[in-house]
Amino acid sequence: MKILNRFVMCCALSLGLLSGTSAAEDRGTTDQAIAMVKKAIATIKSQGKDKAFAEFANTSNKEFHDRDLYIIVYDLNGLNLSHGNNPKMMGKNLIDLKAGDKFVIREMIAIIKTKGSGWVDYQWPNPMTKVLENKSTYVEKVDDYFVGCGIYK
Repeated sequence: MKILNRFVMCCALSLGLLSGTSAAEDRGTTDQAIAMVKKAIATIKSQGKDKAFAEFANTSNKEFHDRDLYIIVYDLNGLNLSHGNNPKMMGKNLIDLKAGDKFVIREMIAIIKTKGSGWVDYQWPNPMTKVLENKSTYVEKVDDYFVGCGIYK
């Protein structure tokens, strides 16, 4: 009986641990966000901007939509060129977009102009949970625009 109790206890603990890692696996990682940006840039270079930007905005394209990861593209004046989570943002100048007390797009542009790539921290609604959460977006300059992908913390 002790062996059976131990077996049941081990199974219960294993299930509890697995469910905890499952929740963590529902979110993208920093490495995955960077990899998605690199893949997006490679797609732009191989297919051209117009076709690539349409692919990024196509929410059924799993190559550029993975859990809470999606691609955004802005020019250096704040004009949204592609948005993987909200196509309604495309074509709009969002230079003055605020998330909390931060001008998010301005901060992204500042990173691009000073470093060429980097991370910007802010709060944004998670597309999976619909809750305002802490987010970090990796951005990388390409010509006269930048490509980004964010993670929720």
